Amino acid sequence: MIKAPLAAFTAIVGGSFAAIGAAQAQSPAGEPFGKNINILIGYAAGGTYDATGRLLARHMGRHLPGNPGMVPQNMPGSGGIKTILHLYSVAPRDGTTLGMLSRSYGIEPVFNPQTAKYDPTRFNPIGSTSTEVSVGVVWHTVGVKNLDDLQTKEITTGATGTTDDTGRFPTLLKNLTGAKIKIVTGYPGGNDVTAAMEKGEVDARFGWSWGSLKSRSRPWLDEKKINILVQMALEKAPDLPDTPSVMDFAKTELDRQALELLFSPQAVAWPLVAPPDVPADRIATLRRAFDATMTDPAFVAEATRLRIDVEPVTGEAMQKIVQRIGTFDHNVVERALKLTAVQ
Repeated sequence: MIKAPLAAFTAIVGGSFAAIGAAQAQSPAGEPFGKNINILIGYAAGGTYDATGRLLARHMGRHLPGNPGMVPQNMPGSGGIKTILHLYSVAPRDGTTLGMLSRSYGIEPVFNPQTAKYDPTRFNPIGSTSTEVSVGVVWHTVGVKNLDDLQTKEITTGATGTTDDTGRFPTLLKNLTGAKIKIVTGYPGGNDVTAAMEKGEVDARFGWSWGSLKSRSRPWLDEKKINILVQMALEKAPDLPDTPSVMDFAKTELDRQALELLFSPQAVAWPLVAPPDVPADRIATLRRAFDATMTDPAFVAEATRLRIDVEPVTGEAMQKIVQRIGTFDHNVVERALKLTAVQ
């Protein structure tokens, strides 16, 4: 991996990221969080972001001082950016408001600088319930069975915006492989894209989390109503051994590193995040509560019933991933920008 100082990376986005681990204020030890903690969910109801945020809301409060209630609130818009900006600039900085953010929050200022005006290193990650592999699928009646077919046949795919996974990933595939894909944006959430595909409004959905697909649309797999064309992550899913990986299409070392940058957020699939400047002891309390929730028998039982994978990533590990994004070489960042540029 070619690396460079953080300044080389921030020159691309026109800002200077603060160092992770900066000193934070302290709050009285063990102080209760109040009656309620709000969880802002960056996408519409019905999808796995929503289901995961609500699942955490039902269980995590038991592991916090004072056992506060946790109140989920959907805040869709701009491919998840609306919630990110609200958490960054508007939400109270005392641990009483958290966000279930788009997993791409750590790279958005690179790829969407006009809208994503924030420093991702200033957020305080609490944890993610699992890592993830994204896939691209097409409806079975479209007549496309593999990526080779997209060299001659154009399909349409639905997206919440051009900058989140549902829009960025098919754009990347077009630019990397020459696949003929038309992207239709404006859907409130991934669940709406799925419904549009079933109704025939669009042919495909890209950037669909494999764990989400298995849990929420299992009958489509069993009945072969969708064809899985590609998986998009740094590593393949163990239960998709025969589905090609986007990493297989990297023709150069520069392309490989650009794809590593683009898919690094897949390691924090469902990120629960606190705003900047929350007192350090409160962040520590929230992180330990999240960790305890991941092994809470009631939480695990409900997650199993909902078919939500639990392979947790700690807040500290998430923080290191966001920090690493700033170490990619200038040329790698430029290549990633070209691969995701809308033509």
